[in-house]
Amino acid sequence: QVQLVESGGGLVQAGGSLRLSCAASGRTFSSYPMGWFRQAPGKEREFVAAINWSGGATSYADSVKGRFTVSRDNAKNTVYLQMNYLKPEDTAVYYCAARTTTISTLDHKYNYWGQGTQVTVSS
Repeated sequence: QVQLVESGGGLVQAGGSLRLSCAASGRTFSSYPMGWFRQAPGKEREFVAAINWSGGATSYADSVKGRFTVSRDNAKNTVYLQMNYLKPEDTAVYYCAARTTTISTLDHKYNYWGQGTQVTVSS
């Protein structure tokens, strides 16, 4: 069982930055690929970024490529999402998720989810 807790969300002006953190419990965290997803009001949840167990492979949605960076610190059981040059359309609840096999961009393939953290970008 893995428990995930996101933090770092908040209100920021367009062009600003935020860093989200996702703290995980469980000794097997370092073996799990991790993903970040987001859901805006009235929209479906969408993929943002993912990282493999070692941090050696990452994947990004086209909408965030070049602006967001996913990373992890397995010694701290934490995965991060650095978000730069934020836009109003980045406003959403951001979720981290873990799965037990390979890196994936598909939310239904993830086994564990956090409760989410709100990110609001004002214009």
